[in-house]
Amino acid sequence: MGVKIGSTAGYMYMDMWVLASIIQLGTFSFCRRFLNQKNDPCGRLFDQMTQAARSGQANIAEGVSRHQTSIETEMKLVDVARASINELSNDFSFILMANKQVAWRNNDPDAIKLRAVKPDVPHYGEDIMHDMMEHVLRQKEHFDPWIESGDLTCSANALMILCARVNSMITRYLENSLATFKQTGGFAENMTKERIETQRQQSVEEGAPMCPKCGAPMVKRYAKRGSNQGNAFWSCSKYSETGCTGSRSITIKR
Repeated sequence: MGVKIGSTAGYMYMDMWVLASIIQLGTFSFCRRFLNQKNDPCGRLFDQMTQAARSGQANIAEGVSRHQTSIETEMKLVDVARASINELSNDFSFILMANKQVAWRNNDPDAIKLRAVKPDVPHYGEDIMHDMMEHVLRQKEHFDPWIESGDLTCSANALMILCARVNSMITRYLENSLATFKQTGGFAENMTKERIETQRQQSVEEGAPMCPKCGAPMVKRYAKRGSNQGNAFWSCSKYSETGCTGSRSITIKR
């Protein structure tokens, strides 16, 4: 796997980001409809819930955008999104209990219907931002009978179910990212491979000797310590890959 730098808009095609965007829109609508001066006099719950919803959506976007250059950063940010979505779900559960309501059972008819709704596959053209927004709003309409319900219990339960779905998607995404990293390495590892391969090709072109131990092309390096510190020598180009310690001295012509 070589180093590839491409578009960072890939997250827009992902169901977990589309659903996180629907959660953000739904949470904002929920807070405007059901939070007021009486039950949220300082507006702190409104702020915390809308910020948690934004964090979920934004950290998925930012994390996935870092996939090409730092899988570690990607996984950390996407995991922050998971924590934010979980925080938001807990806020909805608090609101339900504060209103002496509870979450739907798994076999609740509305829960079953809602879980059966799947986002459509996005088809974006050249106007990707326009098409993306249109797609998200169109997908939200599938969930609106529950999300935009005038009944607080229905709306909160619907958003909790979507939170659980997105968190499940994020968990699978993190597991797959870790598996990919184990197989192919990350940006730093692949940058090193690219550099070593370039050095190897240059050495062959410049007529460098072959390793006396494994036969691979050798590259010029400089001793970092000892009595030969600063002096050039030939080292096996596969040292970092196989641990081959083959070396040759460089004869300086006078």
